[in-house]
Amino acid sequence: MCQLLGLNCATPTDATFSFTGFRERGGNTDHHADGWGIAFFEGKGLRLFLDHESAAQSPMAQFLQAYPLKSRNIVAHVRKATVGEVALENAHPFVRELWGRQWVFAHNGDLKDYEPKLHSHFRPVGTTDSERAFCWLMQELHKSHAGLPSVRELTATLRELIPQVTRFGNFNFLLSNGEALWAHCSTNLHWLVRQHPFALATLKDCDWTVDFATMNQPGDRAAVIVTTPLTSNEQWTAFQPNELKVFVDGLPLE
Repeated sequence: MCQLLGLNCATPTDATFSFTGFRERGGNTDHHADGWGIAFFEGKGLRLFLDHESAAQSPMAQFLQAYPLKSRNIVAHVRKATVGEVALENAHPFVRELWGRQWVFAHNGDLKDYEPKLHSHFRPVGTTDSERAFCWLMQELHKSHAGLPSVRELTATLRELIPQVTRFGNFNFLLSNGEALWAHCSTNLHWLVRQHPFALATLKDCDWTVDFATMNQPGDRAAVIVTTPLTSNEQWTAFQPNELKVFVDGLPLE
């Protein structure tokens, strides 16, 4: 199985602290060593980094720790291959264009015998069940709306579409278009919001503690979504099975 990391922020924020702990799970503290990727939205633009090597040993991952990029929406993934060979085209996150926006998707889980009917516009490049599911979601969103709908409308449509995928297996995923971050849990996903008054945080996967009060302003805020909690001294909330949450400006949208 794979692991997911997402950040949705009120102001542009770097993922250095979270990514440092998360990266260790790509081959050091866990066995997700079959590729990794991370996507940073910058307005309508997108910086995407992918590698079929393990995140723990990747020079590119090391570079990103030394050269932090700031974004309001970040999606990262470390892979344990189940469906599809270890190859660059099978590394998450995957990206597609819809309604003049970039969409980013990363998945954790197995979908058995999942072969949805796909039209010509959204087709997988690699061989994973994850990319097929992403293409199908994009196809059905396109069919459901003539143009870019509101975040709430998109959330309502996703709630209708997701059960058509989950009947094939586990469908933990992160999805973002740079405006919001959607997170769906089939089995295992956790979240928290870091905001004023900021406090200390200590990573589980390596020896690093930071005082966010010295690094942030009162208006800063970040929602962090991850498969299993990254820190040992913060209060993480577990998603319920089959729960879909959407985050905007660093907060869950009710």
